[in-house]
Amino acid sequence: MTRLLSIARWDVSLQYRNGFYFVSAFTAVLMIALLKQFPGVDFGYWWPAIITANLTINAFYFMAGLVLLEKGEGTLEAQIVTPLRPWEILGSKVLTLGLLSLFETLAMIVIVQGINFNWFLLVTGIVFYIAMLSLYGFIVVARYDSISDFLMPSALWTMGFSLPLLYYFDIWRSWVMFLHPLQGILFLLQSAFASVPAWQIVYGIIYSILWVGIVLWLSLRTFHRFVVTKEGARKK
Repeated sequence: MTRLLSIARWDVSLQYRNGFYFVSAFTAVLMIALLKQFPGVDFGYWWPAIITANLTINAFYFMAGLVLLEKGEGTLEAQIVTPLRPWEILGSKVLTLGLLSLFETLAMIVIVQGINFNWFLLVTGIVFYIAMLSLYGFIVVARYDSISDFLMPSALWTMGFSLPLLYYFDIWRSWVMFLHPLQGILFLLQSAFASVPAWQIVYGIIYSILWVGIVLWLSLRTFHRFVVTKEGARKK
């Protein structure tokens, strides 16, 4: 735990120095100002889509930016010769980005709508989403060494994130959507603002735990391959 807190302080410092908190605050203020222009809208219906879009930046792209910064400074490779374990290095990044995203999202919702929602289900959904997308972000970005190499293919890597919204907005109601890793999380976010069948909440929690476990396992394997042994490093 001491090592985890120590590396977490380093990640917070790195994020602060490189403007992550400024970007997060600016985005929140901009979204609040925009949403306040629609006082008659039922935001409870729209929050799941707004939250997932916003958290994609805070999870996937912030993780990618953090890793590329550390690669550029050589600190990511330096950490592997310390007593830090790979899960602590990754866990610190997920934890710090998660707290930033959680605070930003809750502040935005409370200011726009108030406190009338299910806090437990909302926080649970946000935590799962951040964990899954940030770890996935690491899996993707670990094979790149610069932001220019990463940005173009990143659109392809994120293309399927919004597919569960097709089910949510009744565009495509197919059982196939229940196989999507983010479908359960969307149910949890929806249940924070509206009444949903209990089975959807149970499915959302269990399925999300399963997928967080899968991406954690994959991210640890990726860490070993691209950071520790560098056997999968891109040829220059």
